[in-house]
Amino acid sequence: MAELGAVPVQLPAIEIAAPLDYTAFDAALRDLKRFDWVVLTSVNGVSAVALRMKHLGIPAEALSARKLAVIGPSTAEALKASFREPDLVPHEFVSEALATTLGEVQGKSFLLLRADIARKDLADELAQKGAKVTEIAVYRIVTEEVSKLSENEPRPDYITLTSSASAHATLAKLREAGREEWMRKVPIACIGPITAKTVRDLGFKVAVGADEYTIPGLVEAIVKHSKGSHHA
Repeated sequence: MAELGAVPVQLPAIEIAAPLDYTAFDAALRDLKRFDWVVLTSVNGVSAVALRMKHLGIPAEALSARKLAVIGPSTAEALKASFREPDLVPHEFVSEALATTLGEVQGKSFLLLRADIARKDLADELAQKGAKVTEIAVYRIVTEEVSKLSENEPRPDYITLTSSASAHATLAKLREAGREEWMRKVPIACIGPITAKTVRDLGFKVAVGADEYTIPGLVEAIVKHSKGSHHA
């Protein structure tokens, strides 16, 4: 955004933390051969897996030998950098699209490596189709305690939200700062439909939604909306 002349105000709402217990994570990594597919839904998940495999002394080939599916181009790039290109990236960057794209999954074994608070939709849909699903939380999403809004911070032109967790945490931080009205008065831009639904469920309107559910896609949507607003 800064490259386009905008002035970003960062309010870190969440941070990524290691699992409190590695037992299930380690067991899955040590026995990857029992899974037909390994599914990674974020860059953070890829990083967590790569670090843990290195720590355990498990060769990258152990994961690369499985069929690999990811959600989104950023996750695909991260997987390629640490392991290899994924076998499957759904056209739409949400987990439901992955379940549809996988096709026939009856009797196949899936390992879902995700955040601790990730939605259960993908696991539920795969299970309904007859797949054997193992879900492992490979990282935690926790509220960032340190970041606070400056008392003299002027009201921004947009609030950008990149996940459901960040939507909840941003609202909490704005309430804490006495700025909850920003959520009603400032156009809210969401990275994708899941985040947008969370914002609406919290009682607020979504002004901007990205066509491509990525950070560049979100920036592009904000630029388009901004130009439209100025012409109005």
